[in-house]
Amino acid sequence: MAELTVEQRNHYYLLEATRTGIHKPILAALYVAHYSPTLTDGEVGLGIAPINRIPPDQVNTFPEQVQYAANTIRSITNRLTAQGWEGGELWNVEQGRYSDRFIKEVADGYTPPANDPTAALLEASDYETLLHSYLEEVAVDHDMSQLPEDLAFLDPMLLEFIEQIPRYYQNLPYQRTALLEAARLWRKLDTREEAIAAFNISGSSSATGVLADESFLDPALLQFIQTVPPYYAGYPHQREALLRLVQLWRQVDSREDAIALLQSQDPDQTEKPLDSALIAFVQRLPQSYQGKGEQRNALTETFRLWQGLGSRATVLTELGINPQMLAGANPDRTVIENAARQLDRALLEFIKRVPSTYQETEAQREALIRLVQLWRGLPGRESAIQSLLDDLRRMERARRDSPDAPPPPQPVALPPRPQQWTPTNIQLYASIIPNGNFTWAEATHGGSRMPPNQATVDAIVRIAQLAQQARDRLGRPFRVTSWYRPPDLSQRIEGISQSRHGVGDAIDFYCDGLTGNQVYWALDPWWTGGLGRYQKFPNLIHLDARNYRARWTH
Repeated sequence: MAELTVEQRNHYYLLEATRTGIHKPILAALYVAHYSPTLTDGEVGLGIAPINRIPPDQVNTFPEQVQYAANTIRSITNRLTAQGWEGGELWNVEQGRYSDRFIKEVADGYTPPANDPTAALLEASDYETLLHSYLEEVAVDHDMSQLPEDLAFLDPMLLEFIEQIPRYYQNLPYQRTALLEAARLWRKLDTREEAIAAFNISGSSSATGVLADESFLDPALLQFIQTVPPYYAGYPHQREALLRLVQLWRQVDSREDAIALLQSQDPDQTEKPLDSALIAFVQRLPQSYQGKGEQRNALTETFRLWQGLGSRATVLTELGINPQMLAGANPDRTVIENAARQLDRALLEFIKRVPSTYQETEAQREALIRLVQLWRGLPGRESAIQSLLDDLRRMERARRDSPDAPPPPQPVALPPRPQQWTPTNIQLYASIIPNGNFTWAEATHGGSRMPPNQATVDAIVRIAQLAQQARDRLGRPFRVTSWYRPPDLSQRIEGISQSRHGVGDAIDFYCDGLTGNQVYWALDPWWTGGLGRYQKFPNLIHLDARNYRARWTH
């Protein structure tokens, strides 16, 4: 078996560090410092050997080495804590890492006691190598999240964050998971099930049509989190428990991102999670619109707030209705009815566009919260927010066929095709040529490789026209794997100066059920540009629109 990549090894480090509440870089450092033993999966280990009730066949693959290394680091921490080490002796608060003294203990090796069946034997290693590797790994993680050099602010900010949790807890599943993970790591447990069992309470199982409701845990979780600050002693596992809570509460990518976030934000995230509930509410609204006056007024006020307009009259003008027609003591009834119908059409068109145009700005969010309040006849903004939170709780537990599940998003109608494609008017899901099969999404890698100039646009159109002929001849769809590539990317991938992908008029593709040779032989007699195939990728074909015949096999 080939060696794992750096990313794959890091994945295992992250899994086990998250499970055990240790600092991930120590696992990568053990790998560098030991680079042994040789394992059955072709990798090398972290200096872990069997002992006590751990047989050799449980530590002879890389994932197992990482698992038991994490257990062993936790066991070392437990032993030192029992011997009287304080949090500051185990952890360098300013630098955000294990202390040099702790690293020395790890480098000296470790024989776990017989009553610790999850920890393995850790061979001794060179202290300087281990420390240097650990510091390098810490620096990489800190640099990626642009953390400051001095992290002394972290513990006070963590405790301040935790103290506010009960105030902002909304009984949402992701918040519950954050608290449960904190409890698990704080109590040095390995699984979610163990953490739930540790509270020694019973709860109802799932109701028909919904996923399991774990709200019975909420009182115990909130009681637990309120006991944390008085007992926080700066031990590494305690800090990791609180960082994990912040990470999951704020739904960020890593513990380092959670640290960076702590400097500028508090747990008050009431409105941000509402977005999915707001969009679901908006999506259902056109089907429930009945043209009632209060519904029309709700949509009109939403449009006014969304557009930042000052008055209802301005709204009517923006929607193409002359407010003067409705003025006067006795306006014509027919005029009013026609204006109402016109207003309804315009307002519904606006509300249908909201899911695709919502940019999560404060003004837009407030406009939609106001819509919920008016539509549901609620007394104020807070009531609207609570009703949305109720929606969100039902959405998060609902099965896909439940009426509480988020409605499937509706596609947005494309604007008319332009007379000529340019870099500024490309429509990703439009066909490149009229009635053609190839789209701009295929040509631009889903919009991530947009053509920089008109010459590139014209080249993409050129190969789309020719490739359509090839597709029609074969009678099968082309599964495009690569089309336009920015020149620097094309140069790196192909390593040649004549890559047509950088120009825009080259396509790599395959056809379901056909080999590359079959496609090649079918196109070779009449294709006037470049036609290539690949020995390493026997189903892949290259076409380009150069002005001379070229054939090759890579």
